[in-house]
Amino acid sequence: MADKDKTTGMKSAYELALERLEKQGIERPREETFSDDAREKIAEARRKAEASLAELEILHKDRLKTLYDPSKRQEEEEEYLRDRRRIEDQRERKIEELRGKA
Repeated sequence: MADKDKTTGMKSAYELALERLEKQGIERPREETFSDDAREKIAEARRKAEASLAELEILHKDRLKTLYDPSKRQEEEEEYLRDRRRIEDQRERKIEELRGKA
């Protein structure tokens, strides 16, 4: 984002928003700079997690089609949510690990 337009002195909406945050006593967000390689690794970690989540959801919906007992459906739903959280947590840990290396 451009800081200030040299000719008109206008600020971008982003800069104005950052100034409003500072006036409220809120720190500016970190401006992390990653190498292209690090960005690609982070994107790959996200893609893998999204693929795993999509596969998990498809299998979950397929299993629900065959379950008619409410207690079995509830167990399946709980297992699905547990697996989903596990995949999401793994994704976040991997991304944080990659950010730490960058």
